[in-house]
Amino acid sequence: MAEAASVYPSLAERPLKNTICLFDVDGTLTPARGSASPAILQLLSELRHKVAIGFVGGSDLIKQQEQLGTPQIPVTALFDFCFAENGLTAYRLGEQLASQSFVGWLGEERYKELVNFVLRYLADVECPVKRGTFVEFRNGMINISPVGRNASVQERNDYEKYDAQHQIRSKFVTALKEKFPDFGLTFSIGGQISFDVFPTGWDKTYCLQHLATEKNISGVDYTTIHFFGDKTYKGGNDYEIYEDNRTEGHKVANPEDTMAILKELFGL
Repeated sequence: MAEAASVYPSLAERPLKNTICLFDVDGTLTPARGSASPAILQLLSELRHKVAIGFVGGSDLIKQQEQLGTPQIPVTALFDFCFAENGLTAYRLGEQLASQSFVGWLGEERYKELVNFVLRYLADVECPVKRGTFVEFRNGMINISPVGRNASVQERNDYEKYDAQHQIRSKFVTALKEKFPDFGLTFSIGGQISFDVFPTGWDKTYCLQHLATEKNISGVDYTTIHFFGDKTYKGGNDYEIYEDNRTEGHKVANPEDTMAILKELFGL
């Protein structure tokens, strides 16, 4: 995929120029917090010769670089559109677009009130283990993990099973909704160990506004937007964009499922 980065047709010259494929990252292009396989990167390269491609994830760009990029090639060169933090941090053809700030929107006092409640709640949560980075500050959201984002792969797997049984994250979300009903926040469970908190409307559908402006930049009007994701259930972080009437949603179980659907849809 990296070798061909400079020889893709321009967006206006793709054979299916009005079509774009958008992908969730964890569980869709990669295993949870794992790296994309050479096979799926090669398939995406072939797809990019036909349509525009992009990813949209809740994590920051550093994590997406680790999962999708290479030490030599930035992830922003491997996709036409890169939407980190649901599109709050966005790149088009390697160039950064305007961004928004969660704290700037919420206000420092309300933000501190929210985080203080989260930290007190976390102190009383029972988990098999607790590690570090329980609240991760991002530009467009905060990410909350009862077990801690520093957990190892095995600890993440163990916590995911524990959470499925005890509903730690869903109970936490309920408590936050009851405590802060007037803050205008959305709580979205994703991945194995955490959930995101962001202003309502700043879910993954936020990135679609960047695609809508493409018509003014290159003349390309994305009338067909395929979205691929695994957390498409209500409360999952793919739900809003999967259900949005501007997209054609494809629910996948894993990266292999994504590849199979792409091959069928586009004859790859």
